[in-house]
Amino acid sequence: MHIPDGFLDVKTIAITTTISVLCVGIGVKKINRNIEEKQIPMLGVIAAFVFAAQMLNFPVAGGTSGHFMGSMLGIVLLGPLSTLLIMSMVLIVQCFVFQDGGLTALGANVFNMGIVGPIAGYLVYSSMLKLKINKMVCVFIAAWLSIVAAASFCAIELTISGIVPFKTALLSMAGIHSIIGVGEGLITITVLTFITKARPDLLEMRKI
Repeated sequence: MHIPDGFLDVKTIAITTTISVLCVGIGVKKINRNIEEKQIPMLGVIAAFVFAAQMLNFPVAGGTSGHFMGSMLGIVLLGPLSTLLIMSMVLIVQCFVFQDGGLTALGANVFNMGIVGPIAGYLVYSSMLKLKINKMVCVFIAAWLSIVAAASFCAIELTISGIVPFKTALLSMAGIHSIIGVGEGLITITVLTFITKARPDLLEMRKI
């Protein structure tokens, strides 16, 4: 899902980068205003875990592979704005250090995996919780959706840039990532189940 250089046209790069910069700026401002001292180490710990987990790929179908994204884990533990910053930091390090995703496409990658995916997951997660659905079921479905939503927007951007027809891009990206999303959901609920047993207090921290 990490878009490399040369795949997006100028207008798509400009739009996604502008939105990403604005959202990150707003997130930083609000978190600086509202964050509590005990939450700061958690930001670093979750960012480090997500970064490490994203380096591990698991096989999917047709010789392809996927990796954990981690947005719902961040949302459940810290909230949507904190997750935006975590995902942005991880993607920036991956881009500059490991060349995972192009520099010109960094704004689009942050938009897809740091904004679209987490927002989709958060909206579904919070809505399902209000319906009194089991929390882990909510997490699994929201984690799955966060992957599919991010992949779908990636397909839209590739189509707008004239790289591939929309139907082909959407079927390919959403199809493969619907399988990857199952792994995302399973990993997320496994980690949260462990945290629930070992450190339930972490789930009670104020969300930002």
